[in-house]
Amino acid sequence: MPSEHGHSQAEVERRIGAPSGRGYLRDMIYGGIDGAVTTFAIVAGVAGAGLSTGVILALGIANLLADGFSMAAGNYSGTKAERDDTRRLARVERRHLADDPEGERREIREILRLKGLKGDVLEAATDQIAADREAAVALMLTDEYGLAPVEPHPMRAALATFGAFLVAGSVPLVPFVLGLPDAFHLAAGMTFAVFFGIGAAKSLWSEAAWWRSGLETLLIGGLAAAVAYGVGTLFAH
Repeated sequence: MPSEHGHSQAEVERRIGAPSGRGYLRDMIYGGIDGAVTTFAIVAGVAGAGLSTGVILALGIANLLADGFSMAAGNYSGTKAERDDTRRLARVERRHLADDPEGERREIREILRLKGLKGDVLEAATDQIAADREAAVALMLTDEYGLAPVEPHPMRAALATFGAFLVAGSVPLVPFVLGLPDAFHLAAGMTFAVFFGIGAAKSLWSEAAWWRSGLETLLIGGLAAAVAYGVGTLFAH
């Protein structure tokens, strides 16, 4: 099996010295699934109520813009709060290093001991890290607080969510925009294909089989659509 990344000295230094962070996979999957689910839920609910194509398009487009922006804004605020908390804890650790260096040295030593260091090597590594304030702070953030070593980017996370929401959420509206016959059933088939496709693509970053991941996402989206359609039929008359 080929290696996922190279292990030459230059490759190791480049990868470890500038980690990429958590990326935007979560933001895109979250936005894509929610976009397809909420837009098709509206389409299913309105179609179940027997309303016109114009109503479907009006509500669907309104959902795309309003709910997509709302999700992006929420993700921006949440990611920014996460970043701000990381910065706050970094300031706390810098203050502790200045006010109680021996106490912080004990914390560093315990972290390294749990990583398998012992004896003279443990003491030497503890002294070395304690002497470098930023290295000590980075160690505390990851091992004491469980935070990622790379700060998230709120705006990029928000744009990833919004873009995925628009792309996936527009799919259920395509048959109605084009005025195709039997638009609702076409929209249902296309949306279910999007659900399955998102799940299958998600398996590239997990150990789940692509078909199992696809079916799981399809089931989640299909249940939401079924509920919306069922509620819509209650108002059909």
